[in-house]
Amino acid sequence: MDIQKAENYVFDKLDENLSDSLYYHGVHHTIDVTNAALQLAVAEGINDSETLILIQTAALYHDLGFITTYNEHEAESCRLARVSLLNFGYNHSQIEVICGMIMATRIPQSPTTHLERIIADADLDYLGRDDFEAVAQTLFDELQERELVTDHDSWNKIQINFLENHQYWTETARQWRNEAKQKRLNELKALNGGF
Repeated sequence: MDIQKAENYVFDKLDENLSDSLYYHGVHHTIDVTNAALQLAVAEGINDSETLILIQTAALYHDLGFITTYNEHEAESCRLARVSLLNFGYNHSQIEVICGMIMATRIPQSPTTHLERIIADADLDYLGRDDFEAVAQTLFDELQERELVTDHDSWNKIQINFLENHQYWTETARQWRNEAKQKRLNELKALNGGF
């Protein structure tokens, strides 16, 4: 598996084709999720190079589908993975593991394997981080651009609902992020009069 060629392919495609109005789902998000996934994987006891490369590849590809579609982008990400990864030395079974991880990031999340739980947690790592407000603002801007959200009051209610129903899937993510995620939820509820 040539992870460097796969990474170059992904970043070339994102640079050439990603909409400038993807304020949240930009290259920075792909980098962020890749870093979070590898940190979670190591903390979860994964240390063999093949598995780490599979996780890294899934994180790199997980939002590549945004270059052609906004809805159902995960399925498009898998299609692009299946088309390109054979050229980089990945076999069919490895690609299917990668696609399983990519599909595990679909909302609502329903990961079934340890690797899928890691990537699902990495994708929403920001929910329990100190940069929550800044990252959430980029998602608001992206959704508002697409007329999927109208104002900050309705957005805050969406975020409250999302945070109340979200769970981290790995023990590591729960330990690292649950406390700060609960703090964000409490702050949002206070803004909305205890909604």
